[in-house]
Amino acid sequence: MTSAPFPAAMEATLAEILPSLRETRQDLHRHPEIGFKEVRTAAMVAEKLRALGLEVTEGVGGTGVVGTLRAGTGNRAIGFRADMDALAMTEATGLPHASTIDGMMHGCGHDGHTTMLLGAAEVLARNPEFSGTIHFIFQPAEEGLGGAPAMMRDGLFERFPVDAVYGLHNKPNLPEGSFNVAIGPMLAAADIYTVTFGGQGGHGGSGPHLSIDPTLAAAQFVMNLQSIVGRNLSPFDQGVVSVGHIGGGNYDAPNVIPSKVVIRGTTRSFKPETRDLIERRLNEMAKAAADAYGTTLEVDYNRMFPSLHNPEESTNRIAEALRQRFGDARVDDRASPGMGAEDFAYMLEQSTGCFFFLGAGDGPALHSDRYDFNDKLIGDGVRYWLTVALEELRA
Repeated sequence: MTSAPFPAAMEATLAEILPSLRETRQDLHRHPEIGFKEVRTAAMVAEKLRALGLEVTEGVGGTGVVGTLRAGTGNRAIGFRADMDALAMTEATGLPHASTIDGMMHGCGHDGHTTMLLGAAEVLARNPEFSGTIHFIFQPAEEGLGGAPAMMRDGLFERFPVDAVYGLHNKPNLPEGSFNVAIGPMLAAADIYTVTFGGQGGHGGSGPHLSIDPTLAAAQFVMNLQSIVGRNLSPFDQGVVSVGHIGGGNYDAPNVIPSKVVIRGTTRSFKPETRDLIERRLNEMAKAAADAYGTTLEVDYNRMFPSLHNPEESTNRIAEALRQRFGDARVDDRASPGMGAEDFAYMLEQSTGCFFFLGAGDGPALHSDRYDFNDKLIGDGVRYWLTVALEELRA
């Protein structure tokens, strides 16, 4: 299939604003803000949306912003969502537009996502070739702090009802400018656990027999964890159990048996029953290790994001619309599910719609301290949103 052009007026507007969109993206990159502290970012977003004539609501779910654009007589409403928050990490790119805030950087491209959605809002506001309502949802705190459920608890879909909601995320190491989606399960449910073994510290040389050593329980627990995936899950199922932190004792006192060891990690799954099994077996293994070595035990298992599932009908429809605009070669709707997680999944639990990846080309991975959003994607990111608007809200 060969691609069909976008409306000429929309393309002209996009060409006109692309330089300023790049400036906006790099300004956001220089001034990163972590979850629920996106004060400057949210204020910039609200100001730009008001200047375009949109109805703007601030403070949704903390620092979230919603801009509403209406055109024509259509009674359908859709939501476009972009995340705004940065990561608590130190940038090492050395770029002229690198972060100016110590310990914070846009290491996942949310500066680009915000910019692309602002660009789409401007093109559509200046060229309202659709009929219906678009709610532009700028979400805080995607990076593990629960920004999507916070907006929903604040009445996001009651205050701004939608018939469908859509998301887009850049992805390095996919062909630049390609669109990638899986129908059904696309991203995993993500949980965080903290297991604390408590004992009685003592001298590691002269009196280990007088201690209750939590390191032994911790070691058994860590080794047994991998058997959950290897021996409890079906070979046809998918799951991940990982340890990301082990802490106990004092580095400068290696001859002292600690009184406490803390283990933290993440688990990933797609099916609710798999999620339940992993949580149950993790608790059982922690208790078995504590009982074996006489330690105390505390387990905190926090269910973070649900699995993101793309509904078949709406995903197929948008994939076909993207093929018509960009050509077959740039759209892959048979992607394999990934073990990453995304709290846009909460929104898709409440509404139809879909979530796509936009290929960023070769480069450092997301969450790398050398990552930087590829500004070449801005135009096609805007065109993605235009495609959805023109498909869902036909004039």
